[in-house]
Amino acid sequence: MKLNFLTISIVFATIISCNQENKKDDQNSEETTFIKQGVLPDTNNTSKNDSGVYFVNLVDGEKVHSPLFIEMGVKGMEVEPAGKIDEGKGHHHIIIDGSYVEKGQMVPKDETHLHFGKGQTSDTLKLSLGKHTLTLQFANGVHQSYGKDWSKTITVEVEK
Repeated sequence: MKLNFLTISIVFATIISCNQENKKDDQNSEETTFIKQGVLPDTNNTSKNDSGVYFVNLVDGEKVHSPLFIEMGVKGMEVEPAGKIDEGKGHHHIIIDGSYVEKGQMVPKDETHLHFGKGQTSDTLKLSLGKHTLTLQFANGVHQSYGKDWSKTITVEVEK
């Protein structure tokens, strides 16, 4: 059987079209999964595509178990250990059941203000049962907050 150029072109175009439809189905499936879980993709504050901080493995409203493994991300700055102030660099803090720290203010250090001054980007937290807010706050090398624009607050519910 001899195939001409037109026949090959039509077959190729059909394959590409089907592949694009499958990609659309995959995207719709991902959105449906979020909706079924009662969670919508983050459209407020900072997302992984903008400058700022984000929780890599958690979404707002998620039901979790303790101890809770947390991964912290930042885009637009570099993570480095505490100790000195380097422009465009800093480290993470997590504030449990509290809000962001105003720009330029020192992030307190206590049982609800956790410091990751060694440059860590993950940790495991023990949380009591019930709802909690987790605020990820980025700060410079001497723990001075970069403010609201470099924070992200989510709510999680710890279940048995």
